[in-house]
Amino acid sequence: MVKDMINRTLFGIPVEIDDVATAQWYSMQKPWGCECGDCRNFLELSRQNKLPEPIHAILNELNIAPDKATYVCEIIPKDNGHLYQFSYRIAGRIVNEDTPNSATEAWGEVRCCHEPYPSGAPGFPTPHFDLEFWVTLPWVLNDKE
Repeated sequence: MVKDMINRTLFGIPVEIDDVATAQWYSMQKPWGCECGDCRNFLELSRQNKLPEPIHAILNELNIAPDKATYVCEIIPKDNGHLYQFSYRIAGRIVNEDTPNSATEAWGEVRCCHEPYPSGAPGFPTPHFDLEFWVTLPWVLNDKE
């Protein structure tokens, strides 16, 4: 274990996290910046605390505001909403990199991985990994752009 990291289990996935470095980076960040309708819908849901409760709980523990995702993408419309992929970068490491690091929950899927999208977390401390969610969310905006 690297100094300043604590052992954690995120949705059954063993990781080591530097809580301080993670919180410090997020304290200096602005909310996700895309202005498309899909991203604005995600931001509105996150601000209204309408993401699944387990997601809010872990983000709260890590001092990450839900609207400060490091990656957001609406994947496909679904009958009961819109499937979104969204991530939050975490200072630390995945303990068992060579094993599957995902879990299926009643509200969606979660995995610890390395998101290749580079522009969502400039200057993030290393080592790091991404806490990635795949969740069907409702549409709450009055318009669809």
